[in-house]
Amino acid sequence: MIRPFKIAVPRVILDDLKFRIRNTRWPDEIKGSGWTFGADLPYMKELAEYWAQSYEWEKTETDLNSYPNYIATINGYDIHFLHIKGNGRRNHPLIITHGWPYSVLEMLRIIPILTSESELSFDLVIPSMMGYGFSQKITEPGCNTFLMAELWYELMIALGYPRFGVQGGDFGAGVSAAMAFQHPEAVTGIHLNYIPGIYHPEIAEHEELSLAEREYIKAEDDWYMREGGYSLQQRTRPLTLSYSLNDSPVGLCAWIVEKMYSWADSGGNIEKVFTRDELLSNVTLYWVTETIHSSVRLYNENSKIRLKLGSSNKIKVPAGIARFRYEEPFPPRQYVERGFTILRWSEFPIGGHFPAIEQPKLLADDITEFFKTCLP
Repeated sequence: MIRPFKIAVPRVILDDLKFRIRNTRWPDEIKGSGWTFGADLPYMKELAEYWAQSYEWEKTETDLNSYPNYIATINGYDIHFLHIKGNGRRNHPLIITHGWPYSVLEMLRIIPILTSESELSFDLVIPSMMGYGFSQKITEPGCNTFLMAELWYELMIALGYPRFGVQGGDFGAGVSAAMAFQHPEAVTGIHLNYIPGIYHPEIAEHEELSLAEREYIKAEDDWYMREGGYSLQQRTRPLTLSYSLNDSPVGLCAWIVEKMYSWADSGGNIEKVFTRDELLSNVTLYWVTETIHSSVRLYNENSKIRLKLGSSNKIKVPAGIARFRYEEPFPPRQYVERGFTILRWSEFPIGGHFPAIEQPKLLADDITEFFKTCLP
């Protein structure tokens, strides 16, 4: 069953949010430490004041509701998604999946580009991952990217799309890869701006990784030593973390915004990439839907699965890979090619983990050019 959906957060929830922001109990800091130890305290105080005094969630509701929103019940689960038809001479269905710590809001800048190209446009399906935004929280074990891939496939079939493209970054890349792996007959092409963390290439007994691949693995280990505390916590004890983040809006904001600062091509100025309203709309969406625990629990669920690919079970669906400069760690082409059939590999000297916001034109154009080459 698929039914129209309108986002309308009750005023009492928004009033309570502002009350909680105004009554934040702030920590101390090492003077002048900036973002060295986490979210910068003076910036967080400034952002919180704007959130409590000037920010209006209703504008975000209007932006989201300007597109067709739906709830689909698939295999007993409720999935929220946007469905926007293309306006080109040729329109190809494309399902785009976001990741953490974002939401469907991440895609708002690329929707107009992908739906307006005259030669090849897209019918976009943009779901909220399970446990994110207005999609259902699944409270039994097993809600991982493989499960979502199966639900997304069923959703596309229910929408009348037996053949479609897939695109994603972060966890969305994992969902997209799983769809191509599980349903190659349905997927026309897979475009990724991130290589799924669950991907592991098969290495033959007599074979060794190349120098570039070994250097990547070391760089990945180094990155997790510097940046991976959040991941370890979310993989091992997501519930403990969530008591505080579900109760304190500024705590939630700091946890999310610090990652957006660190992972984007911000050059030390987060508002060079995101407007204050974009930062706060995303955090507010997590707050009003109370989805911080259900979202970060995906780290735990995904730690139990692997996408092991090699010569015997390579994904044969054509793949387009877009590597943005500050998306780290990112494996070399040879490492990815062990499991994926790469048709297009693009490297950009700018951009980071959130290219749909940071570089929407570059990302959208790369998606379009890829599908031009892989569609008959």
